[in-house]
Amino acid sequence: MNTFGHLFRVTTFGESHGPAIGCVIDGCPPGIAIAAEEFAHDLARRATGKTRHTSARHEADEIEILSGVYQGKTTGTPIALLIRNTDARSKDYDKIAEQFRPGHADYTYWQKYGARDPRGGGRSSARETTMRVAAAVVAKKWLSEKYGVQVRGHLAQIGDVLPASFDWNAVEGNPFFWPDASQVAELENYMDALRKSGDSVGARITVVADNVPPGWGEPIYGKLDGELAAAMMSINAVKGVEVGDGFASVAQKGSEHRDEATREGFLSNHAGGILGGISSGQPVTVSVAFKPTSSLRLPARGLDVHGEEVDIVTTGRHDPCVGIRATPICEAMLALVLMDQALRHRAQCGDVGEVMPRIPGKSSPIKAPK
Repeated sequence: MNTFGHLFRVTTFGESHGPAIGCVIDGCPPGIAIAAEEFAHDLARRATGKTRHTSARHEADEIEILSGVYQGKTTGTPIALLIRNTDARSKDYDKIAEQFRPGHADYTYWQKYGARDPRGGGRSSARETTMRVAAAVVAKKWLSEKYGVQVRGHLAQIGDVLPASFDWNAVEGNPFFWPDASQVAELENYMDALRKSGDSVGARITVVADNVPPGWGEPIYGKLDGELAAAMMSINAVKGVEVGDGFASVAQKGSEHRDEATREGFLSNHAGGILGGISSGQPVTVSVAFKPTSSLRLPARGLDVHGEEVDIVTTGRHDPCVGIRATPICEAMLALVLMDQALRHRAQCGDVGEVMPRIPGKSSPIKAPK
């Protein structure tokens, strides 16, 4: 499947080294003011080639709005977005066109389709996530204007390095989306050494949606946390998803984990803003684990399409840590899920209105891990 969502549906298409990538957004409400230049900010946040710590591939990522927008506003009909690929170097993949790179989707695509596009990983490339970020620009704007929902994220861990402190204001001021400005130089040195060694490392991203109203989500098969988990797992290189405290809740006592409430609001948010698959009004909090990049210049044992054992070396332009630019991608998936759930809630339960009592959805400030 290349389509995501139920009412707010996003279909992406294109390959890493094809002529273009794009998406079609179906089910978008009419009347949302949107212009091509509004996509530039988030696309630039996701882009490679901005610093020496990401792939050197440098795409223009200029959005073309082909349909669904008239006189600057969405019409309610399908919105088609297109981005031309301008900096693909397919020759980098000539030597591995008949090899299955360890840790990549080469072998599994071959087994499923009996064919694959080896140029940059083809459809399995993180290049595809560009269009998710583009589609989420529309979702973020609607969520903000309609409900005041704010979606933001940060890099919460890279390798064995954790933030020493936390400040949202620091996140957008450095190329790592790191919440402690005093550690940026340390991260620069860490990544320089990693890149010099030819190896890679994994990362953890945390995304948060503030001001989400209570009631979004469905009780069984359309659980908000279930769909968030599936959405995050659909991102390339993701190997784990946590909602709220996630796996840390294993070691917690029930008396600690339960989020007590007063008239002033909840006293904690261990549940990550979701109870029984439905939003509680607290910040929706999701953490995502990214595996280390598999494209390395360090030799590895593998097989080719003839079944012969070969030493595989991946050349070309690759990220030593894909998590460095994954924050806007995780934000995008959170926003897309929330908009879809908001529309579904409005369709079924829009007449219910605000039910009392309503516990204020205040949150405790994010603290740096110990």
